[in-house]
Amino acid sequence: MKKLEGKIALITGGSSGIGLATAQRFVAEGAYVFITGRRQEELDAAVKLIGRQVTGVQGDVANLADLDRLYEQVRQQKGHLDIVFANAGGSGGMVPLSAITEEYFDQVFNINVRGMLFTVQKALPLLRDGSSIILTGSTTGSKGAAAFSVYSASKAAVRSFARTWTMDLQARRIRVNALSPGPTETPGVTRLGDTPAQQQFVKDYIVANVPLGRLGQPEETAKAAVFLASDDSSFITGIELFVDGGVAQI
Repeated sequence: MKKLEGKIALITGGSSGIGLATAQRFVAEGAYVFITGRRQEELDAAVKLIGRQVTGVQGDVANLADLDRLYEQVRQQKGHLDIVFANAGGSGGMVPLSAITEEYFDQVFNINVRGMLFTVQKALPLLRDGSSIILTGSTTGSKGAAAFSVYSASKAAVRSFARTWTMDLQARRIRVNALSPGPTETPGVTRLGDTPAQQQFVKDYIVANVPLGRLGQPEETAKAAVFLASDDSSFITGIELFVDGGVAQI
């Protein structure tokens, strides 16, 4: 039997990268998946690639009206959720302490913290007891990195959410875990830098700091998401599971 047979899942930020790879994996394991993305064209392409058992809903997790519209569609189409993968996020780029602006701070925290909080809160009426919530964190929430203080702080908040929401939801047996990828070959990583030469330099620098000596693949994080979404992790809650090639472990 497939690990997610008959489950209804939501993946925010599901139109590319780790979110898209996870949506494909969830469907392969028997789930019906709702995915969100801000860009309609990219979302449509993702739905076409997944091919079946999927609905795309355009929207921004930082926009509460978009979240309300998303959950109304889930309610009308399926009536409930078993899995929420709050994956949407953004780094806003590297900005040193001296250059941080109010606009930059708000941009990062609106998506990574505010958007995540209300994604989960507004899902609660649809989530069945015993469901699984997965939050996308980052190795940067555990390690110091120059010019990444705002992003790192937002991901440290995600780790805290996994702990506190585990306690908030214990009476409903809803498990909450953080899934923290390391450097992964996604468009956001491969496009770091203004020119192809700069992009290759950044990629080489990142890889040099990964104990396994390479970037991760989105599919590798997707496999870990299946584990946290399924009964294979039925006695696991409140943790941070790193899929990082050892980056935050040594």
